[in-house]
Amino acid sequence: MKQILRIISSPRIEVSASRKLGSAVLEKILEKYPDSNVKERDLTKNLVPLLEDVHINSFFTPSESRSPEQETINQYSESLISELQEADIIIIESPMYNFSVPATLRAYFDYTSRAGYTFSYDENGPKGLLNNKKLYVAFSSGNIYSQGPYQIYDSNVPYVKNVFGFYGVTDVSVFRAEGLSIPGIMENALEKGIESIVID
Repeated sequence: MKQILRIISSPRIEVSASRKLGSAVLEKILEKYPDSNVKERDLTKNLVPLLEDVHINSFFTPSESRSPEQETINQYSESLISELQEADIIIIESPMYNFSVPATLRAYFDYTSRAGYTFSYDENGPKGLLNNKKLYVAFSSGNIYSQGPYQIYDSNVPYVKNVFGFYGVTDVSVFRAEGLSIPGIMENALEKGIESIVID
């Protein structure tokens, strides 16, 4: 039985290509692992707060010294991290917003990127702690960023892969619905992205 965590970051609902592509990825996974448990976290329905001084201080204050407010903040962060720790398969829906990820997803990473939880440091440097997991990235964009002159502008997929690589998740597959604003390409962009899905 697989534990699947689906993370949604697009603020758009009905017309979101990343949501549709992510749903297709989940459907394919369930075809292969039909008895899986699915946990869904929609970052647009339950917004992760932007980091402020009180949040950062909470993360770096020893547990025995935290105030009640700091402990509440820490427990919230730990609840997000525990979902990642428990998952065997993670789906990240990551639409391109101004060459990067939506603010909702960036805020999520700010609460899950914590030493001692998702990574650690030793004499050899950082080491990821979320090992033996599979990551699927459902990426959508109006332009084409997988190749060509605008590839250099992609701070979305490389960023997601780098964050999870730092966490120790190196088995990554990316599916793209791109060119969604380009006439002649947009008509079949989502369909091609869905057709590209292979679950390994």
